Amino acid sequence: MGELVFIGLGLYDERDVTLKGLEEARSCDLLFAEFFTSSLVGTGPRRLSNLYGKKIKVLTREEVEGGDIMVEAAMSRRVGFLVAGDPMAATTHVELRLRAHRAGVSTRVVAGVSALTAVAGALGLQIYKFGRITSIPFREEGFEPLSPYEVVGMNRAAGLHSLVLLDIQEERYMTAGEGMEYLLGCEAELSKGVFLPETAICVVGRLGSSQPLVRADRVGTLLEEDLGTPLHALVIPGKLHFMEVECLSEFAGLPEDLAQSFNP
Repeated sequence: MGELVFIGLGLYDERDVTLKGLEEARSCDLLFAEFFTSSLVGTGPRRLSNLYGKKIKVLTREEVEGGDIMVEAAMSRRVGFLVAGDPMAATTHVELRLRAHRAGVSTRVVAGVSALTAVAGALGLQIYKFGRITSIPFREEGFEPLSPYEVVGMNRAAGLHSLVLLDIQEERYMTAGEGMEYLLGCEAELSKGVFLPETAICVVGRLGSSQPLVRADRVGTLLEEDLGTPLHALVIPGKLHFMEVECLSEFAGLPEDLAQSFNP
């Protein structure tokens, strides 16, 4: 009997994988990977292949969502599926695991470091105070959803922080500036006061690298800054504990006057 092993690669480059993930990848007969749900911008398939000592076939979105390639291979061989971050953070991977299980293929998950927790940690925000996560897509003709703005509004009304993930399309990565402009466009259309130039926002980028980005300021101010290369993520704070305010001030450069606005 074969096996399909979902292996999380972590945040930035080939060194972010856990020791268990490294051992599992090296023990597999075949290795597949995808980089459309997330990406390791500090490395590429060739360096991963050199580390594991095996060729890696990078699959398209259609090939992963179809699932047949990996499931059929895993009927008789040990197959590793390499995924940036943590494997089960994407519903596409959950669906693939269900499909493999129903086909009689044994599956396992080797967890990896995820931006879903690393972003909060970098900012010093309390993870249990985050509300629903949302993501901003690239605009396409006839497709400019308002749902990211609405999720942020719902979270803010409940006093919760909002983690906003930014779209990836092949080699194109949405920047923090593009994400903020998108939300400002939603504000211009809906006018609910959820996301304004004076709204406090955090930008985190390149976590796992030697030069991560960790910033907190007003939207209008950060739109004028050079925030460097992606990957970026946005956090719109809700109600802040005094220790969270201190962390944003010390670690993310939150201006004193903005910090004072969060104090009771």
